[in-house]
Amino acid sequence: MKELEIGKSGIKVPFLGLGTWAIGGGSWWGDNEEQESIYTIQEAIDRGIRWIDTAPVYGLGYSEKVVGRALEGRRDKVILSTKCALEWDHETPCFHKEVDGTKVYRDLSKKSIMEDVDRSLINLKTDYIDICYTHWQSPDRALYPLEETMDALMTLKKQGKIRAIGASNVTAQDIEEYCSFGQLDVIQEKYSILTRRVEAELAPVCRQYGVSIQAYSPLEQGLLTGKVTMDTELSPGDVRNYNIWWEPGNRLKVLNMLEGWKPYCEKYNCTPGNLTIALTSEMLDGVHVLCGARKIVQVQDNVKAMKLVLEAEDIEQMKADISRVLQD
Repeated sequence: MKELEIGKSGIKVPFLGLGTWAIGGGSWWGDNEEQESIYTIQEAIDRGIRWIDTAPVYGLGYSEKVVGRALEGRRDKVILSTKCALEWDHETPCFHKEVDGTKVYRDLSKKSIMEDVDRSLINLKTDYIDICYTHWQSPDRALYPLEETMDALMTLKKQGKIRAIGASNVTAQDIEEYCSFGQLDVIQEKYSILTRRVEAELAPVCRQYGVSIQAYSPLEQGLLTGKVTMDTELSPGDVRNYNIWWEPGNRLKVLNMLEGWKPYCEKYNCTPGNLTIALTSEMLDGVHVLCGARKIVQVQDNVKAMKLVLEAEDIEQMKADISRVLQD
């Protein structure tokens, strides 16, 4: 199976990774059964997924702890990434948002980042993290100079606590500044066949500096799986209520597009979700695709995408179909 390098780190993995945001539960995702979550992570590893991604804020520490339990005896089989710089145990001048009644703040200071990573090492039951991302960036460089943020991450790298540095939810200028202060290997951004900001705004600067891209929400939070209909209802607190592609008019256009892709699903003996994941991996050169899952059956379906080899003519036709949806 083809493996992609993560930036200049020397770390190589298959293009598909497992995201564990939903495993964190909470009002956005609903409660999870912990043992099922553990089995889901282990199933992903057994089926060839080697990159497991989490974050402290997912369930306010819960997702990291579940991942840590799932990786006991398997830590050497995976590339593990987590994040830093979102806090809920102290206030800062930079409020981020409220998560289930808890106020979360951004703190990209060296002190806070060092503490974050130490806490994550405990939660994850490991003595090193392969990739550490800054989860969200500071809107005020005077408050948290990027040079200080990068100094913290480079120090952690020298200490052996992390192997590579990542940044999430960034601008092109952020990437350039990170690279001016040290080695940035990967960014993690929302990217799908429908959400394409990354292509024009971030991909060129990433190519310039040798920074990889890991795409999150490639299935638009389930919309592109083929399991959603116009009758699918979301609870009031569901995060997908804020996704423009889930709005009725846009949803209808997307579902019609997927209906037109049924012949491809038959040709490649796959589901719409498999097809979408494989197609996403072809949209940007070297892109890593992160798919969330909290049930074994979701993992079993997603991993089929790693074995799909789409023909160039089919890729171009599907891209044309997507363009029509985006232009309508």
